[in-house]
Amino acid sequence: MMTDVPTPKHGMTRRRFMTTAAALALTAGFVWGTPQAMAAEPIKCAGIYTVPVEQQWVSRLHKAATAAAERGDVDYTYSENVSNTDYARVMREYAEDGYQLIIGEAFAVEQEAREVAAEYPEIAFLLGSSFKEDGALPNFAVFDNYIQDASYLTGIIAGSMTQTGNVGLIGGFPIPEVNRLMHAFMAGVRETRPDASFQVSFIGSWFDPPAAKETAFAMIENGADMLYAERFGVSDAAVEKGVLAIGNVIDTQAQYPDTVVASAIWNFEPTLNMAISQVRSGTFEAADYGIYSYMKEGGAELAPLGTFKGKVPQEAIDLVEARTGEIMSGAFTVEINDEEPKSQ
Repeated sequence: MMTDVPTPKHGMTRRRFMTTAAALALTAGFVWGTPQAMAAEPIKCAGIYTVPVEQQWVSRLHKAATAAAERGDVDYTYSENVSNTDYARVMREYAEDGYQLIIGEAFAVEQEAREVAAEYPEIAFLLGSSFKEDGALPNFAVFDNYIQDASYLTGIIAGSMTQTGNVGLIGGFPIPEVNRLMHAFMAGVRETRPDASFQVSFIGSWFDPPAAKETAFAMIENGADMLYAERFGVSDAAVEKGVLAIGNVIDTQAQYPDTVVASAIWNFEPTLNMAISQVRSGTFEAADYGIYSYMKEGGAELAPLGTFKGKVPQEAIDLVEARTGEIMSGAFTVEINDEEPKSQ
């Protein structure tokens, strides 16, 4: 459901809102910190996104929330393309409008987001963050897309498919959640192509397909025949120049059947479903939900090879299958390296 950014009702004061919210909570059998006594009603959930919901990362939050709404677990609405300067205001407006769970991204607004959460201790906030939870804010939980397991597996496949051993990686910003995926991907590439070299570049935007495309063109001109498409636009360049690409967060194989060999998929459902369960039971607290993005928790997976099934060397497929089993059992751990990757 798409709505405009909410506007507080005329005359709605903080005191009046708190009184009304408390009365409604008692009527529904829910008081913060205690279980519901009556039949569960959908939780009012709002998503606040700084980019379009079509953007890779945000699309996974939107998909999970939409699925939860279709199940009847939440009453979901959202605002997209919210500027960083407007983010705190939109948070407050959803809070004043009685939303019980607010999800989104705090990467560029960490301080402001936490200040808003402190103003509304009765509301659960679950925001993407490069930082950890704060014990002083029991209602502010964080998450991150820890899909390094799946990224590593795509690297194994990429290393087996590159002809030149020259691999390009294009990202948005060098923040931990991007850096760790690139490092994992490169580690996977070295499993099947130990002599691989890497070109690494960041475009300084989360959504600028033309810039990503131009950066990819430059890498291809410099010898890359395999691209890690952390941003939209990279695979388009790969199509035009006849090289291969690896997808990130979402599966774009159907859109690029002759180009995208494999993708590391992020499933936000385990993260959101845990939050919904805890809000409903009154046990929501400050925590790091990052673990629910791990492969063994169902938060990450390797997308089907689709049109590249049978084209990837069997040795690479065998290694992927072996490592997947080891990751799921805990026998193998993909290193988490949040440092900015460099060309090498």
